[in-house]
Amino acid sequence: MTESSSSKKSISIIVVVAALGYFVDIYDLILFSIIRVPSLKSIGITGAEDILSNGVLLLNMQMAGMLIGGIIWGILGDKRGRISVLFGSIILYSLANAANGMVQTVPQYAVLRFIAGIGLAGELGAGITLVSEVMTKESRGYGPTIVATIGILGAVAAALVGDAFEWRIAYYVGGGLGIILLFLRIGVYESGMFKNLLAQNTSRGAFFKLFTNKKRFYKYVKCILIGMPLWYTIGILVTFSPEFALKMGITETISAGKAVMYTYIGLAIGDFGSGFLSQLFKTRRKIVIAFLLFTNIIIILYLFVNHFGSFYFYFICVLLGIGCGYWALFVTIASEQFGTNLRATVTTTTPNFIRGSVVPLTLIFQWLKPQFDIIYSAFIVAITALLLAYISAFRMEETYGKDLNYVEEI
Repeated sequence: MTESSSSKKSISIIVVVAALGYFVDIYDLILFSIIRVPSLKSIGITGAEDILSNGVLLLNMQMAGMLIGGIIWGILGDKRGRISVLFGSIILYSLANAANGMVQTVPQYAVLRFIAGIGLAGELGAGITLVSEVMTKESRGYGPTIVATIGILGAVAAALVGDAFEWRIAYYVGGGLGIILLFLRIGVYESGMFKNLLAQNTSRGAFFKLFTNKKRFYKYVKCILIGMPLWYTIGILVTFSPEFALKMGITETISAGKAVMYTYIGLAIGDFGSGFLSQLFKTRRKIVIAFLLFTNIIIILYLFVNHFGSFYFYFICVLLGIGCGYWALFVTIASEQFGTNLRATVTTTTPNFIRGSVVPLTLIFQWLKPQFDIIYSAFIVAITALLLAYISAFRMEETYGKDLNYVEEI
């Protein structure tokens, strides 16, 4: 279904509902980074090293859940439809995040972050797939841009709520927002491309087929690697910003919540900018490369020229967010790389594999830290993530204006 066969009003509703879903998704996803320290202290974890190590454990459990959830929801999105994923994922992560407000021990916390991660994994991929398939190829880039720009502001809401209310209340708010959004989704229609696919005798959601063809496999891996610097930045530099600030000798208190908020303000600006520029210059790949270069510069400033106090530190966080603001663009690229019978699988698994990459990245970061200290350990991991992203972006197929109404021969 395209703009010529459906009303602009219906398409607008789909874009708005997808955007609000991503808003709640980001709120719940980022909330832990914001309330990590007070929530751990509240359940009896004391000492900087214990808070850091348990924080890494819980973050990794959440990301591991997203990795598994990405596969589950991606396959379901191609087998059962994009709408079914939008309903199922929001129910799971809303209930799990509300339950997070009741935890009393780290093991309980870890299990619920894992379950929440599974639920959170389905939202973005299903939403972007649906939006991409109901818009024309000429205007397609604007839909995901709106979804991401509005959705990213969920992190700002999480920071404000996390700062204004006790951490348990902040989790309850996230769960409640998800349930409210569930009712707003009633009446949203399925993608016409997916409906047409149902009439064809072709394999759908065959996740493991991504690994059986060399060309398809490399294309998939490149989609993942171009996004690794994004979650390196969020998962390490921003999440553990108080620890970095302490090492930098900043005497003022640096709040992880404020660091996340300012970074995501930058992300909203960057997502809007990257999407708009990709439409203006009619290229996805070149804009991603430009944003990678900017991110590269700002990471160096963050790690080595960032000892001038809290105002400068938070300003650098905004710039980090702008540099990482090609998130919507990279997810759009992933959706445009593959046919309708694998599109939801790829578009849902790709961002979650990137989020899941935080697990090995943080483990390497922790392993390097005793040998190189926190600054140089982060720098080594940054070089690795950026190098892989550069190689992948330069070898990526340009997908601007590509017709998506086709199937993969599998």
